[in-house]
Amino acid sequence: MAAGAIRGSRIGSGPMGEAERGEAAPRQRVVYFCIHDHETVLNFSVEAEVPETWDCPRCGMPASPDSDNRPTAPKTEPYKTHLAYVKERRSDDEAQQILAEAIDLLRSRRKSGEVIF
Repeated sequence: MAAGAIRGSRIGSGPMGEAERGEAAPRQRVVYFCIHDHETVLNFSVEAEVPETWDCPRCGMPASPDSDNRPTAPKTEPYKTHLAYVKERRSDDEAQQILAEAIDLLRSRRKSGEVIF
């Protein structure tokens, strides 16, 4: 096979045009603006619902079609430990009561010989 040959083509075949492929669906262009002055141009079908926000492909920030009211950066919550989630659900008094019950249960199991350590 020659180096310049295109696979799957034959002599005399032309480019596939709209006659063979069908007409393209009508489209609308929507320009999104992010907080860092990046513009993203997207094409949507006329029938499709255009999203209110789109992530900017350059910086990842949210973008809006309204250039005057650009969305701000989303707030990121700090990482919470398991203990932080437990403290949200229980008060200190409840935690002390649960700890006392667990210690009493452990001591009773040690006396009976169920727990060796």
